[in-house]
Amino acid sequence: MAFSYTNSKGRKYILHSRVTTLRNGSKQTIYFFASEEKEGALDAVPQGYEVSESKNGLPVLKRGQPAPAAPAPAPKAEPAKTTKRASKAKS
Repeated sequence: MAFSYTNSKGRKYILHSRVTTLRNGSKQTIYFFASEEKEGALDAVPQGYEVSESKNGLPVLKRGQPAPAAPAPAPKAEPAKTTKRASKAKS
């Protein structure tokens, strides 16, 4: 069973994916929603993504928010090093 999303207007959309080849030759997976089930329909939302809805009601797949990392310990402050500069006397 393909993953479907019903938007706020009551329309049903089905999640699909396709592997495309970019101009530089590398391959990239694209995700999109369609109103009809076609080749490439997915059974679930890919890991790390979440479904959101745009202002006009179209569903979009966004990358999920990463879990906040534990804050790193603050480095200890060292005393400022002072250097004396020779002043030039104006004549």
